[in-house]
Amino acid sequence: MFNEQPLAWYAVYTRAKCEKKVADLFTRKKVEHYRPVKQLIRSRKIIEEPLFPSYVFVHIPESRNWVVRETDNVVNFVYWLGQPAVIPDHEIALIRHFLRDYDEVSVEQFPLKAGEERASSSGGKIIQLSSTRVKVELSSLGCMLVAKVPSREITVIAGNKTVNGHHY
Repeated sequence: MFNEQPLAWYAVYTRAKCEKKVADLFTRKKVEHYRPVKQLIRSRKIIEEPLFPSYVFVHIPESRNWVVRETDNVVNFVYWLGQPAVIPDHEIALIRHFLRDYDEVSVEQFPLKAGEERASSSGGKIIQLSSTRVKVELSSLGCMLVAKVPSREITVIAGNKTVNGHHY
């Protein structure tokens, strides 16, 4: 068999308000992708709003990046240190988990200083846990997911925090 490269998640930057079009094109090209959206109610209508405006995530081997680059409305990959930024599987899973389990999810940026390294864990590093909100770090994207959580869903078990049955 040929030397197959492992699949990795990459963030792709799209033209403004073109995330859905790009995702549809990826579907036609059989490129695995993820377009995280949150549902909002506006004027008695349910609409989808991107969690990360102008971003779509693709799951491809590095050798297939040309397929992504040649897609209409794709600006480029998101780069970090001269290379397309790789998003760890556990961070994609964390985004999916937050959108599935919580109604009010948003993204906040945190400042990353030059030379500062952020440790990542398999479940996500809790930045803040209060009686109504939980903030979890997505270090590869330089941001935090923030969710409103009913206090009845938060328990502390021997120093570990559990929210809605999930450990962080």
